[in-house]
Amino acid sequence: MLDLIERPRRNRRNPWTRAMMRETWLGPEHFIYPLFIHDGEGRQPIASMPGCDRLGLDALMHEVEGAVADGVGAVVLFPAVEEALKSSDGAESHNPEGLVPRAIRKLKARWPELVVITDVALDPYSSDGHDGIVSPDGRILNDETVAVLVQQALCQAEAGADVISPSDMMDGRVGAIRAGLDAAGFTDVQILAYTAKYASAFYGPFRDALDSAPRFGDKKTYQMDPANAREALREVALDEAEGADMIMVKPAGPFLDIIRLVRESTALPVAAYQVSGEYAMLKAAAQNGWLDEKKAVLEALTGIRRAGADVILTYYARQASRWLKETAR
Repeated sequence: MLDLIERPRRNRRNPWTRAMMRETWLGPEHFIYPLFIHDGEGRQPIASMPGCDRLGLDALMHEVEGAVADGVGAVVLFPAVEEALKSSDGAESHNPEGLVPRAIRKLKARWPELVVITDVALDPYSSDGHDGIVSPDGRILNDETVAVLVQQALCQAEAGADVISPSDMMDGRVGAIRAGLDAAGFTDVQILAYTAKYASAFYGPFRDALDSAPRFGDKKTYQMDPANAREALREVALDEAEGADMIMVKPAGPFLDIIRLVRESTALPVAAYQVSGEYAMLKAAAQNGWLDEKKAVLEALTGIRRAGADVILTYYARQASRWLKETAR
């Protein structure tokens, strides 16, 4: 009797067999496209994020038109707020005629089926650059901040936002926002919670794009310690109990283990954010000829999906969608 030799390569011998055996797949439906907006005309290039711009509202419409044509059906908006509008209490965050509400109304009027997601946090509006209100002695005030975040969420929902996405990491904000939305009749507006948002070094280019870096200290008293995994499960349990519809891990690439851990601990949809630093590294390596950009990006995105993410926030949303269409031909 012959000794059997295991030959897994038989299932990899041609494109058809590899496709049939593929466990993880990518498509435009898996992408959310983050967009930076400003209250001016045209596009303002972001030096640390080649290929990404701050978009005036007309430029935003043009960019989203292209994204929709590429098959991307969801966008998330991040505002670059004028310095004159920033304050210690972040009051501009809930101005009904502010930049974000005007952008939401413009987008929903043109594309009613487009999923418009909004960021809920005070850092773009804060003269201190923090996600929360700062006390005179430099502490980030939790409950006082949550009260303002509820006003911000209501302002965005009234403008037509489909999904409210609190990124501030204040305790109890998901429950407070859910209660506020429901009381105002916005029971169908979803909450995508930044549940496990780590105090990461990979956010630098994003803060350049919005001029939202903290003016003092850091964000380690509210964002999570990158060394911790079990703590993420506590945050998941809390956000679930408070009424989150979806949860997020941020960043994605350096925290694939957390995505897997979270995926195995919840029945809620899991999002992961391929953040600005991840994008910038891939872009820089590609521009220097050190990586094949298309292959490296699609591999990175596949890895995030394989780890357990149902959806990925990525600045490569349009480009990856086009690459996937080319591959499918």
